[in-house]
Amino acid sequence: MTVINIALVGFGKIAKDQHVPSIGKSEAFHLAATVSRHGTMEGVPAHRDLASLIADQPEVTAVALCTPPQVRYALAREALEAGLDVLLEKPPGATLAEVEDLIALARDRGRVLFATWHSRFAAGVPATKAWLAEREIQRGSITWREDVRRWHPGQTWIWQAGGLGVFDPGINALSILTEILPQSAHLTGADLEFPSNQETPIAARLSFLSGGAPIEVDFDFRQEGPQTWAMNFETNDGVLTLADGGATVSAAGQSLSEGDALASEYDGIYARFARLLAGRESEVDLSPLIHVADAFMLGRRLITDPFVE
Repeated sequence: MTVINIALVGFGKIAKDQHVPSIGKSEAFHLAATVSRHGTMEGVPAHRDLASLIADQPEVTAVALCTPPQVRYALAREALEAGLDVLLEKPPGATLAEVEDLIALARDRGRVLFATWHSRFAAGVPATKAWLAEREIQRGSITWREDVRRWHPGQTWIWQAGGLGVFDPGINALSILTEILPQSAHLTGADLEFPSNQETPIAARLSFLSGGAPIEVDFDFRQEGPQTWAMNFETNDGVLTLADGGATVSAAGQSLSEGDALASEYDGIYARFARLLAGRESEVDLSPLIHVADAFMLGRRLITDPFVE
């Protein structure tokens, strides 16, 4: 097996906590460099910009972009134009149009573009999808509540336009939803709560329909104590409950999966990226981001208390 030299572009919390360990366990990849204005990793060549990486380390053939979404487009274009294959952290971009442009550029340059949705690789997602495929969903609910101070400490970009606010974790729930539903869903209404001093929402309540079945969604960035990442679906053959972000699933009283949130999700991402590279195929599913865009289009803007970290 030819080992792929990959660089991490953006070396913040998600890169250190998730990408580095999964690359380290992968037989397909070698972490050959980092690109960051701030972070470095001992024993790994570091660059302050992508141009330096491209000039100094031609052995690097792929990059994983772990920067905030607002700056990812320009970096992805630069990498694709330089002949590199590109993995995009979620969300793949700040707008739908810019990701469509990257899809076209990757196709024209013969490069692999992979837009990742890490929650789809949670242990219980395949079993959930298979179980729901054979049943009629009557209604569903999603509760995705977490503490922004715990998961995004000091990350002011998440409160700036394009940073998505509560939709940064909420899009994880939407990525699971769009993967497991037997029929597609569309948004019918939304309430978005914006702190009076921020540009993105801290909470959101969404209503969807999927094949006539209502699905109610509750996102909140203010949850202290235990975190909640759960889904429930009532069907014609019992209730399915998904917990721990998709790791733990029970259906009609029987366990389909047990595990921990985030465990092995990024291992799955890099295994999938290796397969895409071997087959020279791109994979970019925009459906979770479309739902977020729809929420901003349809949503009622409600002003709430200022957010102060």
